[in-house]
Amino acid sequence: MDEAQQYIDDMARARGYVLDYHKVMAKHDFDVLRAANGMVAAAYLDQRTLDRRTKELIFIVSLTVMRASKGHIQSHIRVALDQGVSPREILEAIEIALPEAGIVAFQTGFDAWREVVGAEGIEPSVQVHEGGGGAS
Repeated sequence: MDEAQQYIDDMARARGYVLDYHKVMAKHDFDVLRAANGMVAAAYLDQRTLDRRTKELIFIVSLTVMRASKGHIQSHIRVALDQGVSPREILEAIEIALPEAGIVAFQTGFDAWREVVGAEGIEPSVQVHEGGGGAS
């Protein structure tokens, strides 16, 4: 196994996920991937004062506020669930985005959460126009 493959496998074990850009950078600019991942490891993966559950919630909120891709938000939602964070705790964290970032940013995180946890709503019993999901 070559060094880049081993690195990606180690990243997957440590994070619980890898993003598409990690995979491509491992093949095309391994040195920059290692440098970027070193910063992420220091701030996110290394055990310091905050535990992994808390860090995942912070990541979910910050990615929601930044309107990151749904898949990126979902990767952190899945890791949070693996860490024992409840779906309700994750929803409450995403709701923190409402006052500061607004409904559009909130809907991005909410839609990611809804898909991962399989949350369903209550359908109106009166005729109404379809409103859609609210997120792109």
